[in-house]
Amino acid sequence: MKPSFTHINEQGRAHMVDVSGKQVTARTAVAQAHLRMKPETMEQIRAGRMAKGDVLAVAQVAGIMAAKKTAELIPMCHPVPLSGVNIRFKLESDTRLLIEAEAKTEHVTGVEMEALTAVSAAALTLYDMCKAVDRSMVVEETLLVYKSGGKNGDYHRKYRPLLSDHQS
Repeated sequence: MKPSFTHINEQGRAHMVDVSGKQVTARTAVAQAHLRMKPETMEQIRAGRMAKGDVLAVAQVAGIMAAKKTAELIPMCHPVPLSGVNIRFKLESDTRLLIEAEAKTEHVTGVEMEALTAVSAAALTLYDMCKAVDRSMVVEETLLVYKSGGKNGDYHRKYRPLLSDHQS
């Protein structure tokens, strides 16, 4: 049995899924990414001593901006009116930074891609702003942690999100 892909039409070509008949519901998605770096780099971030300024603040804004532009970056992604985007950071160790994004909407389609795009842009912004100090940084483990709303219901990865509302 051949799997059914929603973004493939009857001719086997890509198309944007028709969501016109779907019900508007409150939808939330939380995604995370990690940035691994040298301890010296993490210490400079922690102490606010990066030459380019407050790199976490800039990455936070970049993540929010990216979430708002997701449909322009991902070809089959629907434009979604976001009601909120929140980016948080946690210094997990002396070499590992956790980046988390939460996206919310009341719409006919979910915001998983917006949350994933937000953490990806935040991680890449941090890389860009810190690369003069540490070109060996690695963006890793970009994943969906949680989603709610829609006909497929809720999804919870066995992972502890920073945003306390969604801990399972």
